[in-house]
Amino acid sequence: MRYATKLAMRSLGRRVLAIDDEITQLDVALAELVTATAPDLVGLYGVGVDTAAILCVAAGDNPQRVRSEAAWAHLCGVAPLEATSGKLTHRHRLNRGGNRQANHALWRIVFTRLGSDARTRSYVARRLDQGRSRPEIIRSLKRYVARETYRQLPR
Repeated sequence: MRYATKLAMRSLGRRVLAIDDEITQLDVALAELVTATAPDLVGLYGVGVDTAAILCVAAGDNPQRVRSEAAWAHLCGVAPLEATSGKLTHRHRLNRGGNRQANHALWRIVFTRLGSDARTRSYVARRLDQGRSRPEIIRSLKRYVARETYRQLPR
């Protein structure tokens, strides 16, 4: 019984090492492809290779839909939609449609910038002082990031 357990553990360990090597090779290949395809996109603050790849795939799968900055925002699900209640309250909400992976990629960029970008932190502080909620601020930031990434997408 002990021998079978050791044999199984050794076999699983070898598989893990082989998969780790394969992941490393694929990461290198992905980095080469993304930096060759969209070097400006990878150069943006908070955009890594994986995030840039997700955005490139979203744009590449829908070339007929990405004809403007607004269309890109709709595709990523970050276009502001009005959510007014009555005549006095005018606000916007998040769009739940669009490509959810692209939306998550934009969220990752915003989250990275919230943690380490001084401009983003000062923007959040300013908007909090104006009475905005954190979800509203993140929605606005995602829209700004969508605008910024649209300009860097490969055409």
